[in-house]
Amino acid sequence: MDLNSIATFNELVRSGSIRQAAEGLNTSPTAVARQLDKLEHAFGIALVERGPRGIRLTQAGEILAERARLITQEMTAAGRLIDDLRGLGRGSVSLHLPGVAASSLLAPALAEFSRLNPHIEIEANVTSAPAAFEAAASGHSEIAVTMFAPPDPRLEVLLRLPIRYDPVMSPMHPLAACREIALADLLCHPLTLPDRSYGLRRAFDVRMRAAGIAPRAVAFTTASLELQKELALRGAAVMILPRSTVLREIEAATLVQRPFRTQDRIETDLELCRSLVTQQSLTARQLSDFLVARLAAPAATSPPSGSCGTLT
Repeated sequence: MDLNSIATFNELVRSGSIRQAAEGLNTSPTAVARQLDKLEHAFGIALVERGPRGIRLTQAGEILAERARLITQEMTAAGRLIDDLRGLGRGSVSLHLPGVAASSLLAPALAEFSRLNPHIEIEANVTSAPAAFEAAASGHSEIAVTMFAPPDPRLEVLLRLPIRYDPVMSPMHPLAACREIALADLLCHPLTLPDRSYGLRRAFDVRMRAAGIAPRAVAFTTASLELQKELALRGAAVMILPRSTVLREIEAATLVQRPFRTQDRIETDLELCRSLVTQQSLTARQLSDFLVARLAAPAATSPPSGSCGTLT
């Protein structure tokens, strides 16, 4: 058993099939099967059950999968610490962040950091806020951006930014004529929201119940920001997002955002967190300090709100 076998097994677990694992590793299915056979021979037990739709882990396979993930995680951390010995000019760092924070908030800062540190590799994993939280809390990622997250002793919060979610729609949508929107105003219009594993959707349901409205089904359930934007651009649905996420479209006048009335607002903190599970590399500290400095600048003011009526 060697690290190559462990890496192959990790990819096999992630992809769920020998063929897809081979594609991910840029090798042949035969080579993947050979590494799997080597592991099963070393442990003297079947690790997977093979079927026409892929593989399924046996109980032994599940045990190895968890340990193999930890081994890979520790080896990656060791590699980053060794990179530190070579100087801060080189190295790699991983971070997990939700899609709502990726394009408008983090991308400019990451681009500037990369320009100043061209030899540092950044692995930016765009995922849901809960998944970003878990990645950092488990030590899988050194830095994470989270929202709607509970306090956790495995994470150090470096920066909190207030984030407000408001309806976003086509300029031709009927709600675009309102200065302010109540939750009840949304009942007559199709919405596009992520599923209930996302904090925004749960917060939206809480606000609906507080307003005496039963949580409703939405027309389009998707976590894809691109799909949500396309639906809104076509006038097919209303999104609920932070202004920064759609700032480019607002400036281009292809989308507009109208504020919720005060009692219906959905607000949270966007948190930049550092994992305390593993020893953080100097490169990760350099990136996290850079992000804190860039993101701590005063946020753009929210659009003014007023009584519902036609905009002038």
